[in-house]
Amino acid sequence: MSSLWWLALPTLLLPIWWHRKKRVQVKAEPLASARFLPRTEPRQMRVWRWSDVTLLILRCLLLACAIAWLADPVFPWRGNTVVVAEGTDAQWVEREIKAAGFGDATRLPLPATEALNWVRAHEREFEAGARLLVLGDIPMPAATPQFRHPVELRTLSKPLARLDVRVAVVGERTPEWRRMFAALDGPLRVVEPAPNAKTELIVWDAATAPPAALRAPLWWVTNDAAFPELAQAKSVDGIRYADSARGRVWTSNAWPPANPAAARRLLETWRALHHAPVAYTTPATRFAPSTVPATSYASGALRDILMMALVALFALERILTHARRR
Repeated sequence: MSSLWWLALPTLLLPIWWHRKKRVQVKAEPLASARFLPRTEPRQMRVWRWSDVTLLILRCLLLACAIAWLADPVFPWRGNTVVVAEGTDAQWVEREIKAAGFGDATRLPLPATEALNWVRAHEREFEAGARLLVLGDIPMPAATPQFRHPVELRTLSKPLARLDVRVAVVGERTPEWRRMFAALDGPLRVVEPAPNAKTELIVWDAATAPPAALRAPLWWVTNDAAFPELAQAKSVDGIRYADSARGRVWTSNAWPPANPAAARRLLETWRALHHAPVAYTTPATRFAPSTVPATSYASGALRDILMMALVALFALERILTHARRR
């Protein structure tokens, strides 16, 4: 839609029309000897001074610069480009670039989560015949992206990063809970310190109530009598929960889990609600050119230059207008 602002270029005729219509107001004073002079009709002359022409040019440039800023022009200047996700193995990148025939292409490092969105937003900067190669561990997008240029995606999954979650188990059945956490797979690893300020989950499998000063984002409790707030707890999938001053409290009559399936369901529920999902790597694919326009494009590099020019022209126009009136 921004390109439609070019239709406003005919408004450049307005300053020209305004300058041509302006006339210098001359005050007529009668003279005593004027009665001896032959009568002539008064005529109005348009006199163009150098300041008028300069002011007209400044105003036309100011209006044209404002229209160009609103239209946000972008000149295609990028050729074949390789977008490399940051942190990707350098040797693998070199092999893939050589195999794809992008040896002379420009390389552009970007965060893996922003690579595909960046390509889509900056497509106006690429020449008509430009090709793009995207390399790295690119997370799978929610919908299949569409590009106006041919894009080839080659991915390499990185090992999942280790994630330590601090869990404290308090009670007589501590070994059973620890065996359950030891069976947890994936990037999540559980350490078992004593409860402290950094503990994210406290498993309270004791008959007594915990100290009032003890806090944690999440509690798993087996004796709901020690937590009065559970009296009005809501229930979802067999788990009753309530928010308290200590943190969110979960409880169930089937704890600790009696079999591996129940332990798996409990751990997956915890992981889904309290930890970010693990991103899947997009499979290698080729995207054919599409005519579907993007919902939004990134601003072109010329827009900042046009804004500075706009400010400078406006200042000059005001200075010259003030000098002309004096």
